Amino acid sequence: MLSWGIGDVIGTASIGWLKVKIHKKMSIHGGMIMQNGRIRKAYADDLGAILRIYNQGIEDRIATLETEIKDRAYMESWFQEHQGRYVVLVAEMEEEIVGWASLNRYSHRCAYNGVADLSIYIDRAFRGKGIGSILLKELEKEAKANQFHKIVLFTFPFNHMGQGLYGKMGYREVGIFKNQGILDEKLVDVAAMEKLL
Repeated sequence: MLSWGIGDVIGTASIGWLKVKIHKKMSIHGGMIMQNGRIRKAYADDLGAILRIYNQGIEDRIATLETEIKDRAYMESWFQEHQGRYVVLVAEMEEEIVGWASLNRYSHRCAYNGVADLSIYIDRAFRGKGIGSILLKELEKEAKANQFHKIVLFTFPFNHMGQGLYGKMGYREVGIFKNQGILDEKLVDVAAMEKLL
């Protein structure tokens, strides 16, 4: 579990015109000082918040080809598939889940056992505040600990926030699948990206 919060002062930093004291447990990401947060493995009790955030991603049409809102039964089944190596992490700020990320099975073929697929969703109100970077960094640690040597992901080329996150974290674009899926009755391209761990 990764935690951040207010601790002992260890220095100062400038963010634009603002000068702040840096504390031992304070992180600066994307220009926002994030306080009193933690990353931890998800529990079944978190499924309501995970579902809410996932459904936001479906509604916003920027992160998935899914178009139908999911229910609790769907999420419970999904969570059962995310045990052992296929972990789900949540980001909490002041005891509220504000994002989640998971390692997903890439293929059922044993030759691909070292490759995981990635999902990451951030609550609308917390996007662009550095939570995705923290979650992704911790998820990569979990992937290495679970003998994955590579993470792949599929994203929309028009998901600029996601593209920025993945590029910053060292993921490279492998290529574009033209007309890969249908979203709101229109064919859309999907970009494939990867990172060797």
